[in-house]
Amino acid sequence: MTARELDAAGITDAPLRQAYLRCRELNARHGRTYFLATRLLPRDRRPAVHALYGFARWTDDLVDEPAPGSTGAADDLAAAESSLSAGLAQGWSDNPVVAAVADTARRYRLEPTLFTAFLHSMRMDLRVTDYPTRTALTEYVYGSAEVIGLQVLPVLGTVTPREEAAPHAAALGEAFQLTNFLRDVGEDLDRGRVYLPADELAASGVDRDRLQWCRDRGRADDAVRRALAAQAGVIREVYRVAEEGIPMLHPVSRPCVETALTLYAGILDRIAALDHDVFATRATVGTPRRLRVAGSALARAWWARRSPGACPQSVVR
Repeated sequence: MTARELDAAGITDAPLRQAYLRCRELNARHGRTYFLATRLLPRDRRPAVHALYGFARWTDDLVDEPAPGSTGAADDLAAAESSLSAGLAQGWSDNPVVAAVADTARRYRLEPTLFTAFLHSMRMDLRVTDYPTRTALTEYVYGSAEVIGLQVLPVLGTVTPREEAAPHAAALGEAFQLTNFLRDVGEDLDRGRVYLPADELAASGVDRDRLQWCRDRGRADDAVRRALAAQAGVIREVYRVAEEGIPMLHPVSRPCVETALTLYAGILDRIAALDHDVFATRATVGTPRRLRVAGSALARAWWARRSPGACPQSVVR
């Protein structure tokens, strides 16, 4: 994050600037697509997105990768929740990630319930390893992903009432998460989890044991490919709902969201090109494609910022 971004956002306190920089580092290291898309936002909007991503990533890592010397993920998560609660109440924290997200929550008047739902889903990861139905999975996805879209929405701004755009923002978070679940079936199995509805897999003759067998072999069989193709079809419909919300966003924010959506949906295209064999290789969008998409969006972002009414103050919050 450049000093100009922090200056544009009115972040002048030195420790707070360092806190936002920490979140930017997490985004740049772990969220390549999100980080690239965030670069398309006006400078004053970028720090908030980095803070929200940084908090989500930091918390998720507490669950999946407890720090050396930790007493366990449950204790780490409880400490994070306590730190966040105090940070939201006080507007500051000694933890840099919490400090940045608390400041962002204050600036954009984010509902505390969004963070509560997120932490609920993180706790689910400590005890839930399978999801029998789509309804059961939806409970997890709401807190782990949909609320992220709802948190980011005030930062992006809208040209319609925010409640009208909210379902589409939630769908965007859901689409990204479901795409991750499809791409990372093997990695999730290694952690003892399956984030695909068991009843829908069963319709293709697939269960956890069959997924594990394919993971061990390093390639998917015909039944698993059919099951994953069906899941991809469900996810594409969620992307359709998300895409309908882009015109509801402020023009200066649309290139950012369009880029993230296009690149993440491109992962589904790559999975399809692999005949839905997510075990043979990890589906990624290549750098040339990423640069082409981002380059086109950069031109649109430049034009949107110079159009009448493009100043940050005109964003409907």
